[in-house]
Amino acid sequence: MKQNGIIALTYNGFFMAFITAPLVVVLLVSFTSKGFISMPFGGASLRWFRAILVNDDMVSAFWLSVKLAFASATIGVLLAVPAALAIARYRFHGRAALMSFFLSPMMIPAVVLGIAFLRFLSLLHLSGSFGALVCAHVIIVLPYALRLCLSAAIGLDRDAERAALSCGATRFIAFRRVVLPMIRTGVVGGWILSFIQSFDELTMTIFVATPGTTTLPVAMYNQISQTIDPLVASVSAVLIVGTVILMLVLDRIVGLDRVLLGEVGQTSRS
Repeated sequence: MKQNGIIALTYNGFFMAFITAPLVVVLLVSFTSKGFISMPFGGASLRWFRAILVNDDMVSAFWLSVKLAFASATIGVLLAVPAALAIARYRFHGRAALMSFFLSPMMIPAVVLGIAFLRFLSLLHLSGSFGALVCAHVIIVLPYALRLCLSAAIGLDRDAERAALSCGATRFIAFRRVVLPMIRTGVVGGWILSFIQSFDELTMTIFVATPGTTTLPVAMYNQISQTIDPLVASVSAVLIVGTVILMLVLDRIVGLDRVLLGEVGQTSRS
């Protein structure tokens, strides 16, 4: 395999530095000891990390975002799996239109969706409820879950499912023990991507959220607009480090899973 030249390596190095520079700046600012945004060249401090623990609004907003993202991702995947299987397996009139309808939230600007959700929920007198926020986020994350579930379902060999049905298994048992393990990668990937999308959603949530249902991105936006202290930088630093740790753990789990599957395959062949 041909190795990259010095020009390609230099370009890749500058590109990675350009991408990671804002993250490094945020991490550095979070360790400042001053009451305003500045680099901690005069001495590092954990002052603003301790400030997170005593800020009840940020802590409650974080847990609300976690619950919201978990509920939205779970419901989105539960809706995406049957939709993906139906679209991948069957050919029927309106199939392309149905697919476009499911993916349409990705093509509509978040501001337009936020105004539409605000108007719709106001007419139903549901504004400010956690259930309404979950429904809005499900619509946002459903296309992401559907895309990954559909990529796993397309080209799926149905012989194993037919064999399970011929052996007396019900359709639900065949789905749970045969089909679901075969599309597990798409389902898990869709759930993770939906969770991240819901947790990070800001533009649409600003229109739907109320003081009682303020998510972490909305709370951080309000903090930036009202103050100039580095609290948001410390929150962002915690999220960055937490995301990196989570990705490493997931990579470790997936890598271990692949090793185990490889060992099982080698044992069966021998």
